[in-house]
Amino acid sequence: MPFLLMNRRPPKPRRVGLTEIRGPYYTPLGPRMLEDLLDCCADAIDSLKFGGGAFAVMSRSSVEQIIEQCHKSNVTVSTGGFIESVIGHGRRAVTQYIDECKRLGFDTMEISSGFITIPMDDLLQLVELVRKAGLKPKPEVGIQFGAGGASSAEELESEGTGDVNWAIARAKRFIDAGAEIIMIESEGITESVKKWRSEVPAQFASALGLERIMFEAADPAVFEWYIKSFGSNVNLFVDHSQIIQLECLRCGIWGTKGTWGRVMTMRE
Repeated sequence: MPFLLMNRRPPKPRRVGLTEIRGPYYTPLGPRMLEDLLDCCADAIDSLKFGGGAFAVMSRSSVEQIIEQCHKSNVTVSTGGFIESVIGHGRRAVTQYIDECKRLGFDTMEISSGFITIPMDDLLQLVELVRKAGLKPKPEVGIQFGAGGASSAEELESEGTGDVNWAIARAKRFIDAGAEIIMIESEGITESVKKWRSEVPAQFASALGLERIMFEAADPAVFEWYIKSFGSNVNLFVDHSQIIQLECLRCGIWGTKGTWGRVMTMRE
């Protein structure tokens, strides 16, 4: 509807306003369902991320089809943080895993450590191994140990949270090592908490720049808050079921009582 004024969205490939969607994990997302999703809203999707090692229990043909479909729609594909499970099998398994992901056609390998304690130097080695394989490393940082598995707020609260400045320092080291963008884990900030730590995202944004970070926001109330706080071009990770809702909010054409008519860019 060209006669309607909408917020301008940068064309793909974008550097800001990125939307990554969760692929199969909490709900299935096979090749035929994905085909419908991409047919109606591929322009709104920049990347697809497999959750929880889902690709390891799916048929190879389905994984290859999903990756091929994404590439045809100019959508990159990420492994998610499954490398946390692989690390415990040793260096050889890590190398084989990276090589196999490259053969399958993955573009991005997320490097997370929400469940495990691992030296920073080892994580930086992983960044280098991923880069040498021709994949893009996407480190994930956060303030909550035990993040990434839908643990309850009570379980995570008993672990305590880490220092934000320490997490920022780790993110800077990842960027210096060649990572283009950092995923900010939501646990401890807006997920599995009794009260949001709304000051934390601003600290990451101030220290690293919005174009260098992507916030996990797999809940409509959360991604609405991020857009109200940082604007329509904030980089967000959401569930695939929420892509239309998020894109309408980014474009400023729909919303809730708190966002209706308030999300804007400079319009012609």
